[in-house]
Amino acid sequence: MAAGTGPTAGEYILHHLTFAQNHPPKNVVDFTVFNYDSILIATLIGVLACYLFWKAAKNATSGVPGRFQAAVEILVEMVDSQAKGIVHSAESRKFVAPLALTVFVWIFLMNAMDLLPVDLLPFIWERIYAAAGGDPHHAYLRVVPTADLSITMGLSISVLLICLYYNVKIKGAGGWLHEMVTAPFGAHPILWPFNFAFQIIEFIAKTVSHGMRLFGNMYAGELIFLLIALMGGAISLTFTGIALAIGHIIAGWAWAVFHILIITLQAFVFMMLTLVYVGQAHDAH
Repeated sequence: MAAGTGPTAGEYILHHLTFAQNHPPKNVVDFTVFNYDSILIATLIGVLACYLFWKAAKNATSGVPGRFQAAVEILVEMVDSQAKGIVHSAESRKFVAPLALTVFVWIFLMNAMDLLPVDLLPFIWERIYAAAGGDPHHAYLRVVPTADLSITMGLSISVLLICLYYNVKIKGAGGWLHEMVTAPFGAHPILWPFNFAFQIIEFIAKTVSHGMRLFGNMYAGELIFLLIALMGGAISLTFTGIALAIGHIIAGWAWAVFHILIITLQAFVFMMLTLVYVGQAHDAH
């Protein structure tokens, strides 16, 4: 970007990576900070996903299905087959299979927000914010909810709570507590503290890695799109400016095509880990 005509590269990236919050975060853990943009966009996308499934169910026919119904049926069958292979309780699958389907579709749609031009929604939001009398320089908006660690960790903690529920439901409170102190090293009383510590560490590690994996991949993808956008912001009638413009178009197209695989893969991995963790809750050591 030319000097004096706009923000520097650092200011541009920092602006796009700043959340719309109720108040600035402190240097300590503060559970009163809410990222309104992530919550709002994730909620709207969740409503959209529910609408799409409702429309598919409403228009379903026993005859030759249309393309939309066929796509939904393929998706449902894929998730159901994965659930059958991991969670062997037919009763549990009545809840777990729809849960996995919801997780996949919701995360895929949230990830897909990364394919929008990085300045499109922030630009619209800045105009709305300015029209309401606010300073457009402070109109922050993050459009990819899964690039927000609080969203991905919230999802992984929800999966943890579901796993704890099934541990108690399947094994009973006493049976699960017995497993917590006797596995994996053995049932000798001397080993109980080590078994319990190992189990707690395992629960924490699975939950943290579950959320961090999704966040890390989407945050990195968002950064790359911002760097590509900076190339477009340096367009000028010079050799370097024209080369950057051409590179901006080629790099943006190539990364967007590759990113379609990433957003699908990350949604699938999160769904599969959800099924695996819930399936492990059904298994006795």
